Amino acid sequence: MDMLVKLYALPPIDENLLKTNNIRRAMAYDKEKIVQWIRATFYDGWANEVQMAFGQHPISCFISSTGGQITGFACYDCTLKGVFGPMGVSPDLQGGGIGRGLLLAALHDMQHQGYGYAVIGWVGPAQFYEKVAGATSIPDSAPQTGMFKGQLQHDQL
Repeated sequence: MDMLVKLYALPPIDENLLKTNNIRRAMAYDKEKIVQWIRATFYDGWANEVQMAFGQHPISCFISSTGGQITGFACYDCTLKGVFGPMGVSPDLQGGGIGRGLLLAALHDMQHQGYGYAVIGWVGPAQFYEKVAGATSIPDSAPQTGMFKGQLQHDQL
């Protein structure tokens, strides 16, 4: 399913959380490393989507890192305008606040760019988005019938 977030009703960003997890907007010189990390950690589809974030001005991708190593990412306006995602955190680091910081950094940036609402596409952990950003389900928005309808499958290649 997809979810909807009221950007005008977001909780504030915890600046300490951003600083602790070294969350920042990605820069052009980060692109190749981020794309390679996403391919290795998640899958090609997300890597392809994230490349679109680097064509936005400002770049619509945020990353977290520790010791110069990527630990997570969150992007928007990759597949469609006004759509948040994809987002991922290193599997061994999930649950420690990185995802919360990345989500709120990106959603607050969307609000700053003039969006009133954000759609979170093809949601995995719905409870996470409900808790952190107040997201609500969009009825009848399954990937097969919603905005991702017609996506090529691996066996079609």
